[in-house]
Amino acid sequence: MKEENIRFNSIGHIEDLPEAVQKLIHHSTEVTRDNTGMVLTLALSYGGRQEIIDAIKNIAEQVHLGKLRPEEIDSLLFESFLSTYPLPDPDLVIRTSGERRISNFLLYQSAYTELFYSNVLWPDFSDDDFLNAIIEFQARDRRFGMTREQIVKP
Repeated sequence: MKEENIRFNSIGHIEDLPEAVQKLIHHSTEVTRDNTGMVLTLALSYGGRQEIIDAIKNIAEQVHLGKLRPEEIDSLLFESFLSTYPLPDPDLVIRTSGERRISNFLLYQSAYTELFYSNVLWPDFSDDDFLNAIIEFQARDRRFGMTREQIVKP
């Protein structure tokens, strides 16, 4: 990752993982901290519901300490307390193995994410399968919660 300029990131309750894994995660994060290329984020011991609860608890603590007023809370502030901050929301989530659910993954961040479902199991998911997902994604009409009439096209 260092040679390829990839920054390593992790989200989730890393403290719940074995100590050896925690050390490896912290080392990889530190060694790649200054890389400016792609960001690789692993979700380990992660759940979207827990992430939202953790963010709410942290915001509540800031309010309790007088560092934040309730009227200051908006979507941008809330997002800054999520473990994925400052990463952008995903454009596409590919779900393999024939499952048709998001399985507690990036619940808040996936509000306008396009979902692609594949019956192929993850170990067998090929470059061609990935290309098919991208081609289907490119053909979608992304409106981010708006109707076609609300979208102004040049």
